[in-house]
Amino acid sequence: PDAIATGLRTLCADLGTCGTLIVAGEGINGTVAGTAEGIAALIAHIRTLPDCAEVDVKYAQADEKPFARMKVKVKPEIVTLGAGDLNPAQQAGHHLDPAEWNALIADPDTVIIDTRNDYEVAIGTFKGAVNPNIKTFVQLPAWLDAQEKQLPMS
Repeated sequence: PDAIATGLRTLCADLGTCGTLIVAGEGINGTVAGTAEGIAALIAHIRTLPDCAEVDVKYAQADEKPFARMKVKVKPEIVTLGAGDLNPAQQAGHHLDPAEWNALIADPDTVIIDTRNDYEVAIGTFKGAVNPNIKTFVQLPAWLDAQEKQLPMS
């Protein structure tokens, strides 16, 4: 991650991009703004990095520069969970297409846990979702441990 971040810092400076990229052993995440050419060059470079060829990219437009500067951070995890050495690419669940997802959440035996923080849950959540009332995602493992006997998890 350190070497990758160093290369990204140099490239982003050369391209004039702004925003934040987080680099961890599990991959890269972030939001970056720049010219169409600059973003295309950055994405092309990221796709050459190990396990990033299929990176999912979402695009949005802004009339004004949305970020003041460029930051490339190295962190132990993309989303801080603090649950040890996890590898989401290797330990992921089964991917569902939209129809499968809709069928799953329509099943009355399905328990949905909204793992977002309390502010985000207050804005909106899935009908019937369990709210663990966490302020940060790092609180989720302890909450799950405490619920082990109460929630039907498999």
